[in-house]
Amino acid sequence: MSTDAARTRPAAGALLLCRAAPGSVAPVAHLLREPMQLTSAGDGWSVLVPEGRPWREGAEPVDRVVTGWAAALAVGAPWPVLALWWDTGHAGFAFASGFRRPVGFEWLASGVPVGEDEAMRTFAARMGLDPVLDVQALDRLTEPDSGGDARTRLRGLLAVLAREGVRLPAGLAPGEPADRLREAAALQPDSVPVEWPGRREAVAGRDAVDHSRLGPWMPWMPWTGGPRAGALAFAQVVAGLPLIAWGLRRHSGGWSTAGALLLAHGALGLTYALTHPGD
Repeated sequence: MSTDAARTRPAAGALLLCRAAPGSVAPVAHLLREPMQLTSAGDGWSVLVPEGRPWREGAEPVDRVVTGWAAALAVGAPWPVLALWWDTGHAGFAFASGFRRPVGFEWLASGVPVGEDEAMRTFAARMGLDPVLDVQALDRLTEPDSGGDARTRLRGLLAVLAREGVRLPAGLAPGEPADRLREAAALQPDSVPVEWPGRREAVAGRDAVDHSRLGPWMPWMPWTGGPRAGALAFAQVVAGLPLIAWGLRRHSGGWSTAGALLLAHGALGLTYALTHPGD
């Protein structure tokens, strides 16, 4: 079985940790047009649990899909995104913030590291982790360890992030299949489903978004924004084009989809800003 085929088996799963409250994450997560469950994940953190159709249907390896999603979310919002992913033979993470290329690390199922040490240090710097204690703990995750498999490595990563406020709800453990994760997330008291709303539903929520802190920055709901929304819409167009090109070169549907969504929503925002300059 090829590596890509192994990464699309049903045992694959992922979690998207966002450094923001659920109320800020929900409107941005619609950008992905993927059914997800959203719940809080500690102080100032939220977690998105995707249904995982791209890899469940065998269209794309889980790591490529969630890395593209993380990049799209991070470009479209003022907070970073950490994607944890796993399949039958590998596990790893990808961290995206702003317009910078995501960084990540990977382990074989046995726990053998196959990523670059420098990527882990770059992740620590972008996250603002302690340059001594946290970096030392992360460095240990990049060294061979016969007693730790890939799931243990991800739990070690989460232990470091616990000092930053990350607390995954019960049942959301790395290594579990996507359907079980969504069931566990749905049981949380503040859990909400995230799906792409039709225009009618989106317009119905216009007033609520208008008065939110993210309203002025949301060109994917272009009727809510002001001058800053136009600026971010342009930034989405600029970011979407290279993502599409990168996805085409890598034959990655995840990256191409993320780029196409950014380009489409950015173009929508620019169009609205030009046709409704007084809004």
